[in-house]
Amino acid sequence: MTEPTPSTAAARAAEPARHRTELLRETASNAAAPAASTLPPDDPVSATPATPATRSQWRDVWAQFRSHTGAMIALVLFVAILLFVLVGPWIWTIDPTFVDIRNRNTGPSWAHPLGTDQLGRDTLSRLMAGGQTSIAVGMTAMVIAVTLGSLIGILAGYYRRLDAPLSRLIELFLALPLLPLLLLMVTLFREPLSKNLGTGTGTFLLIVVAIGATSWMQAARIVRGDVLGLKEREFILAARSIGTPNRRMVMRHILPNVLSPIMVAATLGIASAIITESALSFLGLGFPPDFPTWGRLLFDAIPQMQTYPMRVVLPGLLISLTVLTVNYIGDGLRDAMDPRIRGR
Repeated sequence: MTEPTPSTAAARAAEPARHRTELLRETASNAAAPAASTLPPDDPVSATPATPATRSQWRDVWAQFRSHTGAMIALVLFVAILLFVLVGPWIWTIDPTFVDIRNRNTGPSWAHPLGTDQLGRDTLSRLMAGGQTSIAVGMTAMVIAVTLGSLIGILAGYYRRLDAPLSRLIELFLALPLLPLLLLMVTLFREPLSKNLGTGTGTFLLIVVAIGATSWMQAARIVRGDVLGLKEREFILAARSIGTPNRRMVMRHILPNVLSPIMVAATLGIASAIITESALSFLGLGFPPDFPTWGRLLFDAIPQMQTYPMRVVLPGLLISLTVLTVNYIGDGLRDAMDPRIRGR
């Protein structure tokens, strides 16, 4: 057997080193290929895949609300009533309290399109001014009632130890005869408030506080029921498990999830407050005669109702139309904010 020469032995020894070098080069080229494929494109805008536009919750609510024909018609009519009472006085500038005895009990004319009352005051301007007062009373009383009802409802639903006493308080107010209670409050406090704050301001403050303080119970019951259901949801339990304080829990998790029933209750509360104010003014316990409201116009038209029926029809029609439109808007909001209906 012949022994290998020194050159052959050196060649065999160099083969493993050459083989390792080729493997390293191949591995480096394979590693560089993915890196090259991950380089940013020349035109990032065109290369970015199109993502579907996300729709917000309020856009879905508005889309569902628009599908409610009655609510949309009511919204248009309510906006028209607001324009009539808010923008109308800037166009028809006759003072609603101006007395013109020589032109009393006149019919429609160019000077007075809806005629005048028994003191010669313009009926059209009084309807506009009365609408401002009635709607302002409804809005303000609604804010008081919804704020108080939401506060009591959240406290009763979230804190177990407050549930029983606050529930009994709600039932107590629901059992009270509201109209006699309102009449008693107006009779007792109207004169002191009128002396200290003025006739108009004192009466307005008294009526809105009286209506708001006696109409918060429905909102409280609705909010309490929703909070009791939310307390058992997974995200509430998760937030409680990480030590979220009660104040932050209510403000960040509970309150945003009960805004829908609160808004519906607020809408319906406007109609209830307008009716209550009109009833008080119709009974002569509301605003003074020189402070027109729709209910006061009805009260002033009672003695001459058979001779001049339009003096009763016009304010009564505006009250009915306002209450009906607000109720339809509330009905549409309730359907639009219900996720079970909105998802259909």
